[in-house]
Amino acid sequence: MIYVFVIIISMHTCDLDVSINKLSKIEGHADLDIKVRGGKVEEVVLRVMENQRFFAQAVKGMPFNSVPQLVSRICGTCSIAHLTACIEAVEKTLDIKPTAQTILMRKLTMYSLMIRDHALHLYFFVLPDIFGVDSLLDLADKKKELVHEALHVKEAGNNLSELIAGRAVHAPFEQVGGFSHFPAEAKIEPTIKELKSVRKFIVRLAEIFYNCPWELKRPTNFVALTTPDFSFLEGIIKSTSGAEIKEEDYWDHLHSVVLPYSQASGFRFEGEEYMVGALARLNLNKDNLHPKTKKKMAKYLSVFPSGNIYHNNLAQAIEILHSIDHTIEILEKHQFQPEEIIKPPKLDGEGVGVIEAPRGTLYYWLGIDKGKVRYTNLVIPTAQNLINMKQDVAVAVKEICACRLKEGKEKCEQAIRKEVEKIIRAYDPCMSCASHFLRINWE
Repeated sequence: MIYVFVIIISMHTCDLDVSINKLSKIEGHADLDIKVRGGKVEEVVLRVMENQRFFAQAVKGMPFNSVPQLVSRICGTCSIAHLTACIEAVEKTLDIKPTAQTILMRKLTMYSLMIRDHALHLYFFVLPDIFGVDSLLDLADKKKELVHEALHVKEAGNNLSELIAGRAVHAPFEQVGGFSHFPAEAKIEPTIKELKSVRKFIVRLAEIFYNCPWELKRPTNFVALTTPDFSFLEGIIKSTSGAEIKEEDYWDHLHSVVLPYSQASGFRFEGEEYMVGALARLNLNKDNLHPKTKKKMAKYLSVFPSGNIYHNNLAQAIEILHSIDHTIEILEKHQFQPEEIIKPPKLDGEGVGVIEAPRGTLYYWLGIDKGKVRYTNLVIPTAQNLINMKQDVAVAVKEICACRLKEGKEKCEQAIRKEVEKIIRAYDPCMSCASHFLRINWE
């Protein structure tokens, strides 16, 4: 009894202040401060430290057809997502109806983004944690095949982007009303061959994350745009709480939360924190994956729906394979023909574009007068995840303190530092995109 009493006293009198300056292996910069008092988590402060982004103001008064390329500069990693979402918003604002071929090419553009972006996160940011090293390059001796596979998968995604959209970063071909260039016939077969060659690498990658023992579960509401062919474009926004929302009505269900210590705002969905991203998409829409993907990934798909935040990594691996499989099908079945850019039938209006970016649901709302942008409203995936991230960190720290404080403050702090960085990385956050300053002029 005396021994138990000592442990209880030490837990309830232990104070910890853990500060992590510049979280590693994420896109952009963020700091994390954690305050533990008496063994209880009193505060978690996740500060996005990127410079303020004034894109909503910068595009005011700009011609509608130049704005998508401007907002693609919000982030190099996510540039295609911003480009595509903005184009969709412009087209819906001006009643532009893209052709069936344009829609196919946009799906291919998004697949190219998913392949290379998910590969960057999984191979270069997460695998080092799994194998206990600082960098993927540290595996060059013992796991050199993973290093080679990482580079090949990333290259395959980049090459697909170049074929369809002209470039992997800030793609020039995708435009309002269509595409300015079309895939060269001679390059299609080599692209198909390359995608088929890396397919087995993704299966091996999924096996690694399937066997990963990490777990953090708590009740979470997942939200995603669900599409009939899992193409990340056009569908119904659903949540695990049962909501079904049209794209244009998404903003009505969101509440922006000011985080005074951060350069990014947070969001609540119908008054509660929530999560967007690959895990949300698999939880809500796995039945619409490509048939070949479902067959090959059947074992891994059995874990979904899942409340384990670390399964976001496994979900991304599955999405890479889906992107490869659907891309191959489209390239093998479709003959691309030159088409004229569709011109807008009007130059005034309001419209919403919603797509699934690698990190989750991306929302653009535009107002256009006489062909020039009057206002914009952007909702970024990482900003939507910030509050949920903080809650996950708090739960993990509480569990670590309950188990490790008796070993001493130093070991407890070491465990906290290691675990919370893994949690933040599991969300694959893009702090550069989240650093968004918004003021809407409704006049």
